Amino acid sequence: MSFEKVRFTNERGDELAARLDLPAEASPDACALFAHCFTCSKDLRAVGAISRALNRQNIAVLRFDFTGLGESEGDFANTNFSSNVGDLVEAAEYLAEHHEAPRILVGHSLGGAAVLQAAHRIPSAEAVATIAAPYDPEHVTRLLDDKLEEIKSSGEARITLAGRSFTIRKQFLEDLAATKMEETIRTLERALLVFHSPVDQTVGIDNAGRIFQAAKHPKSFVSLDDADHLLRTPADAEYVGTVLGAWARKYVDLDEETAVHTEGQVVTRTEDEYRTEIRAGQHSLVADEPEDVGGGDEGPTPYDYLLAALGSCTGMTLRMYADRKGWPLEEACVRLSHEKVHADDCEHCDQAEGKVDRIEREIDVKGDLTQEQRQRLLEIANKCPVHRTLHSEIDVQSSLRSAAVEAP
Repeated sequence: MSFEKVRFTNERGDELAARLDLPAEASPDACALFAHCFTCSKDLRAVGAISRALNRQNIAVLRFDFTGLGESEGDFANTNFSSNVGDLVEAAEYLAEHHEAPRILVGHSLGGAAVLQAAHRIPSAEAVATIAAPYDPEHVTRLLDDKLEEIKSSGEARITLAGRSFTIRKQFLEDLAATKMEETIRTLERALLVFHSPVDQTVGIDNAGRIFQAAKHPKSFVSLDDADHLLRTPADAEYVGTVLGAWARKYVDLDEETAVHTEGQVVTRTEDEYRTEIRAGQHSLVADEPEDVGGGDEGPTPYDYLLAALGSCTGMTLRMYADRKGWPLEEACVRLSHEKVHADDCEHCDQAEGKVDRIEREIDVKGDLTQEQRQRLLEIANKCPVHRTLHSEIDVQSSLRSAAVEAP
């Protein structure tokens, strides 16, 4: 995943900070616009995980800080739900002018209610997804219970949420009270996907039910089981992004014929710890290391991929050969393992000292095959292209890419 740090100006003249997450070395099939939760920021870990999952499915994501939050300018005390919706519209216009208009809107918590409201003002939007969103934005006032009277009587109050202090003014509450969602949702006229956890203690599951009932088809609901409101468990955020990307492809008109993909090229990006994004043509993968060596165990290791390359090439080669011969091969199952062994333990190796790589490959061919056919398939397995590559001299030429063309 590559990214660009950008800034755009809202209707009040405040500069808002944003981050555009882009698929590795490919033109995105679509852009998504992400609205974060109340008083949160674009840098919430769950938002990043969802963005990465969408990038792997070739969907770009713009995530930004609402006015007065994170790295954005402005006074949070002067904002309200309506101004948040306005920020979303400005973000969509920025995307349309500088990249591609967003066709997917995603909102977390109060951001979910905001994208439902903003969709009517963003004509490019074809699909909307909410995550742990309240049916009624006024639901936020439950977080202010001990300060409500002070806000109403004094006009404002200082509150603390997640260890950070904010000033909430009376106009914020009045704006929430004036916002009506039922008609907005009923006339959405876009595909809707509702994510919610049945054990969410911040925004109850009944909110998801009311949103879903108010919406017209096409609409979908995905339960997040035991996830918490902020999706603190990485696997929960990863799941949301993966499902969201697959769902969007059904409802968003993707012009994939004109998308530029890196056919025949593999691109990897390693950013945080050992987790590595892989782009192979139109396919996105993840590599990682086990937790006991400092990784997050979010994907196969590089050696796992090496074994997968040999195993899949072996199976494909046997399939092609059996089909050409007309043999009744039903299935070829290949089991592989890798280890380092001392050279003197390898009878067939030219290397006399140190350690050598050993790959154990067990091939199980199923079908009504004769013993002679089975033996011939074993011989053919040793002729698969990847097997030959591993046994041949390999010339790897490395160079540093010019800094002038690196992704920002």
